[in-house]
This record gives sequence, structure tokens and C-alpha cells, in this order.
Amino acid sequence: MKIVFAGFFAIRLADLVRSHLSIPCEVIEGDETTILPHLADADVLVSMGFTRRMAEAAPRLSLVQVPGAGLDRIDRGAMRPGLRLANAYGHEGGIAEYVMGAMLALTRSFGRLDASLRKGRWDSQWAIGTPMPPPSPELAGKTLGILGFGHIGEALARRAAAFDMQVCAVRRQAQTAVPDGVSFIGGPERFDEVLRQADYLAVTLSLSPETQSLLDDRRLRLMKPSAYLVNVARAEIIDETALYGALAGGRLAGAALDVWYRYPTTPGPTVPATQPFHELDNVIMTPHVSGWTEGMLDARARLIAGNVERTARGEPPVNQIDRAA
Repeated sequence: MKIVFAGFFAIRLADLVRSHLSIPCEVIEGDETTILPHLADADVLVSMGFTRRMAEAAPRLSLVQVPGAGLDRIDRGAMRPGLRLANAYGHEGGIAEYVMGAMLALTRSFGRLDASLRKGRWDSQWAIGTPMPPPSPELAGKTLGILGFGHIGEALARRAAAFDMQVCAVRRQAQTAVPDGVSFIGGPERFDEVLRQADYLAVTLSLSPETQSLLDDRRLRLMKPSAYLVNVARAEIIDETALYGALAGGRLAGAALDVWYRYPTTPGPTVPATQPFHELDNVIMTPHVSGWTEGMLDARARLIAGNVERTARGEPPVNQIDRAA
């Protein structure tokens, strides 16, 4: 078996995948352009992207294994009949922990309090000669709305229930059987209802033509001014200008954003959006790291190694994706 790892993220997993393989394999690593000559006799391609040039260069390829969950860089039209496609999860625990941490940090104003105390200013009931600040809200009893109830949504709902939160969700199709601690899992017809109810809104949807700018100005205006938004999915699901306006204008209390409208294409600093989110003190900005955990890397490496061995045996991979979906 010959496995080609293309791109930074895939290469980062290569050694871990090797450690979990029980069959001999030739492994090639490179970027998505330099690996093209090595695809002629490759059996498995591990890559976040798949293009027509890759397809043309890989006549005997059996599996395109995406090392993440997102398929937005996979040209499914370039996949010939018989070529299988699979993705990988294992990031749901880490992302769910990030969302819980972000909700706590936003609610309790950790960033502001830390910055003040470093200057000797006590923004608390212990200060002398200044009015007491209002007490912080608690997560208990608050409503968490989850947009998209897949692996991440399920992991998040379990953790939110442990904090005594009320949880409701929407997904592509309504779900009648709901886990403990979840009020309902509705279809698209309940989307606006979830927005109105949510004290916290977690965006965990996949990006598609249907979800592009799904949260536009009208829908953001349905949310409570006291609500917080956490986006761990794809930035483009939320209209950038509308989101900035809601946060800057006080129509949302705050947001934690881990996914962005611009990503680095060259070394050096890269501003992650056209709007100046970095000027807002009610926004937590992180560089798409919510799922970057030790547990995620190991889980994905195990899955990829297992799918390589399944391919060698002529079996379908775990997490196989319908090419036409």
C-alpha cells in the first residue's frame, strides 16, 4: 500500500498514523502540488483538498481520506466511480470543551478582570471607595441553542447538561428521540425559535450553499441583546458585516470566534477578517484551534490507519461519504 499525505495538517498526522498501522506501507509526504508526481501509483491520499489535477494524476487511487470533518475543499465532481471518500472526527470532545470554556470566559469577563487586576484595579466587591459591580450570571438555568446536532452538538449537549443548562437544537432533519437534558432537536422550521430562546448560541453546522450566510442581519436581530454566540464551524455561515454590526452596536452581548473570513496564505501576520473585530472588547478571538487537541490527533490517526487497512482488504472505510451528498 502506498499512502500520500498532502498538506500541512495531513503531514502532521503521518507519524501517528504510521504508529497505528499493522501492515507495511510506503508513505510519501508533500504539499498539494509537489505530491502530484507521486500519485500515479498511490492507493490512499490523505488530504484536506482534492482537485481535478489530483484525480487525473491518481488513476489507481482507492480512497481519499480527509483528515478532518470539513469537505469544502473536496471537488466531488472530480471523483471517478469506485473512488471512495471518507472524513474524520475525533475533534468533538475538544471543541465541546472549548465552547464551554468560551461561554464561561464571556460570562465571567475573565479577560477584562485579568487586565484590570494586573494594573492594580479591583473590579470586584473587594474594592474600597467604588460601587460594587453587578454579580456575574451563571450558566445554570440558561438556554444553550445548538445549530447543527452532529458529533460536536452531541458532545456539547452532554457537557451543557452537566452545567444544568437547558439545551435545544436544530439540524437538517428533526429528531424525535432526544438525549437526556435536551428539550428538542428541531428541523429548519424551528431555527428562528432557537435563536429567540438562546442565551448562548453554538454554531456547529457544516458549510454548504444552504448554510452560507445563514445567520444574516435579520436572524441575528432575533437573538436577545444579552445573548452570546460561539462559532466553531465555518465563518461564512454568519454574515461578517451583520455579525460585526450586532457586536459593535450592542445587539449581542459578545462572541467567541474560532473560525474566520481570512486565513494565512503567506508567512507573517494575517488579519482574520475585513471587519475590525480585534477592536471589540466583547469578542474572544482564537485562530481556529478549538479542536486542536492531543485527543483529536490520536483519534484521527487511529481512524486513518484503520481505513488504510480496510482499503487494503477491499472493505469500505469508516465515515464513508456519499460522493453526491
